Amino acid sequence: MISAIVLVKNQSHQLEKCLNSLLWCDEIIVIDDNSVDDSIEVAKVQGARIFTRSLNNNFSSQRQFGLSKAKNEWVLYVDADEIVTPELANEIYQQITQFLSPVNGYFIKRKDVLWGKTIKFGDAGRTKLLRLARKNKATWSGDVHEKWTVLGETGTFKSTLIHYPHQSVREFLSEIDYYSTIRAKELKNKNVKSDIIRCLFYPLGKFLYLYFYKLGFLDGVAGIISAIMMSFYTFLVAGKLWMLYQEKKTYDFGY
Repeated sequence: MISAIVLVKNQSHQLEKCLNSLLWCDEIIVIDDNSVDDSIEVAKVQGARIFTRSLNNNFSSQRQFGLSKAKNEWVLYVDADEIVTPELANEIYQQITQFLSPVNGYFIKRKDVLWGKTIKFGDAGRTKLLRLARKNKATWSGDVHEKWTVLGETGTFKSTLIHYPHQSVREFLSEIDYYSTIRAKELKNKNVKSDIIRCLFYPLGKFLYLYFYKLGFLDGVAGIISAIMMSFYTFLVAGKLWMLYQEKKTYDFGY
C-alpha cells in the first residue's frame, strides 16, 4: 500500500532512527549516494531495499529514480535526518485507506529541531512539504530545492514530521556550501545573471525577512544563527553564480 523512500549520503548516525520510524510502511527503499560510512549496513538491518546510485548534483533525478523502484500505490519521501512520529504514521494510514478518496497527494508540516531547540519561526517555522503522493500522479523537477508536482487534489496532515538538520555550525556551513554550488549552476543553466545587487542586497533582504518579518528573533540565539546562515547561503549562491560567468569569459578569451 505504501513505500517509503529515503535518500542517503554518509548519514548512518541519523539513519537508524529515521528507518525505525518507517517500519510500519509496506516497503522501505534507501537510495544511497556512494556512502563511505556504514549507512548501507544500517539500512540492511532495518530490512530496506537498497540501491546505490550517484546523485550527480541532481536531487529530483535521484528522487524520481526512487519513485521508479517503488512497488506500492502510495509513496512517502523522508530524509535521513527526519523522523515520522507515531501520530503522523497513524494519520497517514487512516487517510490512504479511505475508499475512493479523490486526494492524490498530501502536504506534511515539518518542525526543525536545532541544537536541542524546536524552531517555531524564521525560515523553518511553518514549513509544509509535499511528501506523500500516489506513485503515478506525481513527478519531480529541479536540481536542488526540488519540487514534487502532483496532478489532482491535495490535502494537508495535522501531525508533523520532525527534522534534525545540521546539528553543528560546521555541518550547517558544509551543507550550504554544497547546496549553493548546485543552485548556482542550476540558475546559470537558466541564464539567470548575478550582479552587485544580487550579491549584496539579496542576502541582506533575506536576513531581514527571516529575522524580523518571519519573527526569527523569537527563537533566541538559534533564530539569529539560522537567519545569518540562510542569508549567507543566499550570498554564496549569488557569488558563485557571478563567478561561473567570469569563468566563461576567461574561457572565451582563451586565458
